[in-house]
Amino acid sequence: MLDLNDLAMFVQVVRSGSFSEAARRLRMPPNTLSRRIDQLEVQLGTRLLHRSTRKLALSMEGQALFERYAPALDQLLEIGRLHADEQTPSGTVRVAALAGLFEFFRLEWLVEFYARYPNISVDFLLDDSPSDLIAERIDLALRMGIETSSGFKVRRLGPSTMFLAASPSYLERRAAPRTLRELAGHDCLMITSRQGRNTWRLQGPRGAQEVSINSRFAVNDMRVLTQACIAGLGIALLPQLIVEPIIAQGKLVRVLPTYRRSSTDLGLQLVYTSRPPVPPAVTVFAEFLLEKLGDSLTNPSQGHASR
Repeated sequence: MLDLNDLAMFVQVVRSGSFSEAARRLRMPPNTLSRRIDQLEVQLGTRLLHRSTRKLALSMEGQALFERYAPALDQLLEIGRLHADEQTPSGTVRVAALAGLFEFFRLEWLVEFYARYPNISVDFLLDDSPSDLIAERIDLALRMGIETSSGFKVRRLGPSTMFLAASPSYLERRAAPRTLRELAGHDCLMITSRQGRNTWRLQGPRGAQEVSINSRFAVNDMRVLTQACIAGLGIALLPQLIVEPIIAQGKLVRVLPTYRRSSTDLGLQLVYTSRPPVPPAVTVFAEFLLEKLGDSLTNPSQGHASR
């Protein structure tokens, strides 16, 4: 049986017009290439090339072999190239994420990702409200505080821990609450509730407690809620991942620090909507998110400060 590699070398010699040029293109020593052509001629029992120190010419048998196999080898090489292109991650990845994603996910990281994968584009849909991942053709979702159907593959990145916080300017006007009950006398900021409930359920020294609050400002965007808190509109319950770096900057202060809301099940999670086999573009972007967010969750203050 003919060795396709030997045939490909023969075709390259013919097209290059010399052994030295063909060897350069094939990135192999000229004497090795010459030996392989000799072996091909022995196997076929005929002379394919007439060689001299200055000239290279095809024999009649060599011409027939070239005309017969060169087009077929070109097709095989094209199939290989197309297959390699298909394996290269490409296409658009649609990502649903919490509105405050870019408070802790640095845009500079995307520059790094696009440099690694120039054929991938990413569409972000930022919303703190639950979305229909299938209807909106979402490939990946970064969620916090939202229950996810058991039909999806979920990677849990960290617990959902939320702190009470207020700005120094607000606490200058209103004395900080000393007990959970005193929250009812303060202006509180909330994520809009579709059920119309104005309560916070918190864990503290006495276990889980529910407190009714006076919400004078509600919005369905965690970024806006955080900015409202920084502006001094009131006390807000904010994710640790977002609020901790802001507290380190002195823009916010913890309120009732012995109380918090924590949930492992509703923590930050990466949700895959694609069933196996997962498209390569989705796989590599998911791995990139896990890589970067793993570092960010380990040291959120440092990650935010380096922005």
